[in-house]
Amino acid sequence: MRLRVVGCAGSFPSPTSAASGYLVTAEDAQRTWQVVLDLGSGALGPLQCWADPTTLDAVAITHLHADHCADLAVLDVVRRYWPGGPCPPLVVWGPDGTAERITALVGKPTSAFDVHVWQPGVPVAVGPLVITPVAMEHTVPTFGVRVVGPSDDDPTRQVTVAYTGDTDEGPGLDTLAASADVLLAEAGFADDDAPRGIHLTPGRAGSAAQTAGARRLVLTHITPWDDAQHALAQAQASYDGPVDLAVPGMVVVA
Repeated sequence: MRLRVVGCAGSFPSPTSAASGYLVTAEDAQRTWQVVLDLGSGALGPLQCWADPTTLDAVAITHLHADHCADLAVLDVVRRYWPGGPCPPLVVWGPDGTAERITALVGKPTSAFDVHVWQPGVPVAVGPLVITPVAMEHTVPTFGVRVVGPSDDDPTRQVTVAYTGDTDEGPGLDTLAASADVLLAEAGFADDDAPRGIHLTPGRAGSAAQTAGARRLVLTHITPWDDAQHALAQAQASYDGPVDLAVPGMVVVA
């Protein structure tokens, strides 16, 4: 299983990165499976460098803020007007209200997507991948996702990538991050005196990884006006494992 960073800018696209979007791929005996975690503002453009948007297997949306779902509107265009003919409806998982949000983004009802609503703790399977949504702490209904799939090095071994979506600390984060091989954690607020209940800070993300026993921490969703190197140092001060900054195109092998 591999995680590709498509976009990682927090809250809005930066000059060098789209907003949130991550491509998870895994192979079985039949083929390579492709699942997109979030598809925020500007993410469809760079996604096409690494995946054909007409052959995706599923999209998993953590919540309905534009920086995590807005490019479903343009994915709709690709899949409905593709020269090879309209694509089959693409499975989209998201919180309650996802279908209505897509209609609002597109401007009218669309048949391009087969929308399903997350049920907390109930896993869904996409090929060899098992995705479990975990309710998180944010300003709107939000889910992190635990993605379990075959190790890239040893397909007989299962590994876990945990993606927080947007969240602050809480029981959901502890559940999500527990023993994860990779914790992809947002750090939308720069300093630990930031308001509660909205975003993690780098220090809080590091503490969560430390407490949960995560094996690797990747910081993402850093707001373009914040100092990424400062964020890295804060996370390293609260977590004694390896810490990376997400950058577009980065591949994390689990």
